[in-house]
Amino acid sequence: MVKRLVAIIFIFVCLSIAWFVLGATIFYRTDASKQELKSNVVSTWGAPQSQTPPEARYARFVTRTIETAEEGRKIVRTLKRKVVTPLPLESSRIEVRLDLEHRQKGLLWYSTYKVAFSGTYAFRNESADERSVTFALDFPTSQAIYDDLSFTLDGRPLTVVTGTSRADTAADEEQGSGDSESGEDGSVTRQARATARVGAGKTALLKVAYRSQGLDTWRYNFGQEVAQVRDFVLHMTTNFKEIDFPPETLSPSEKQETAGGWDLTWAYKNLVSGFQIGMVMPEKLQPGPLAARISLFAPVSLYFFFFLMFIITTLRGIELHPMNYLFLGCAFFSFHLLMAYLVDHISIHAAFVICSVVSIFLVISYLRLVVGVRFAAVEAGLAQLIYLVLFSYAFFFKGFTGLSITIGSIVSLFVVMQMTGRVRWAEKFAGKSG
Repeated sequence: MVKRLVAIIFIFVCLSIAWFVLGATIFYRTDASKQELKSNVVSTWGAPQSQTPPEARYARFVTRTIETAEEGRKIVRTLKRKVVTPLPLESSRIEVRLDLEHRQKGLLWYSTYKVAFSGTYAFRNESADERSVTFALDFPTSQAIYDDLSFTLDGRPLTVVTGTSRADTAADEEQGSGDSESGEDGSVTRQARATARVGAGKTALLKVAYRSQGLDTWRYNFGQEVAQVRDFVLHMTTNFKEIDFPPETLSPSEKQETAGGWDLTWAYKNLVSGFQIGMVMPEKLQPGPLAARISLFAPVSLYFFFFLMFIITTLRGIELHPMNYLFLGCAFFSFHLLMAYLVDHISIHAAFVICSVVSIFLVISYLRLVVGVRFAAVEAGLAQLIYLVLFSYAFFFKGFTGLSITIGSIVSLFVVMQMTGRVRWAEKFAGKSG
């Protein structure tokens, strides 16, 4: 009996090492391809987006005269300096529609989404003269497509130009210098621009709209560091219910659940904040990491299965050789090995069902030859269903995996203790020592 136990333990240790290697391999495959696959998703779909409010500016030239004395002569110089004046943003009314559409690449799902953005902004020309104002909207990311892009001013459509621009765009537009002028910090962004005349003291309503695609998160950024926002309302609708907000973002002022998602509203009269508005797209169950975690947990499942098989066969006087345990352990291993490569091609749920059927079939079809149909189908089949299939399926329930397995383990321990409470183990081991 002791030699048999040592042999079974040795088999268990060898299979555990194989599972650890398999789990590490799956993690490596996932991590090795993660960045490349994400780059592919970004290039074909889009990157995370962070939208900022548009800006309105006009440029004017100020001249001044400087008198200097050189070698006893008075020299008069006239200097011309360009001054760029921003128009204050008085109100913002924004509509955002987020539609989640997960995409799978290899062993990972990516949280891709479509966004429909529309914003109406009120800018006031506080000067005493009519000005030629350049309205500029920075794109939320350069790695995306923008469809149906439009600018309208007081209901009139504007001609939109796009391209690479820098901080001093408005002044450059006034002088026709294009995109070559650099800003104070030399930063380059992609933006859309339009120019229109705004009367003295008038308020112009600029409406911008577009449709685009992004990945993982969508944000609305008020500006660098701490910004002041007046008369602001952003209304967001989603087609998903698992909403989450990134760190350092504002919670909605109002929210209402709908049939397919949420209606969220952020409304502020006069806000001073360094935070943003943001939404994190819900993640789908990741096939690669899930298969790896299930594989690393497999020795626990096999331990309970071997333990229960040993107890039942000992109580009933059934002879199971260590080689029989080896084949049973290999049937368990086939579940995780098949899943590791099947999840690349089909859904994780379908792969789980197929792997479960294959592994249970191997165990039952083998034990019916070794012991008999009844033991194979009832005791062994039920034990495998509990300790392999159900214990593994607990990983599908994020946050409840440990609790589910703990409860199952305690219940199993209770059942075995009740079954063996009257067993005289000294006699059992003595009877098998020869």
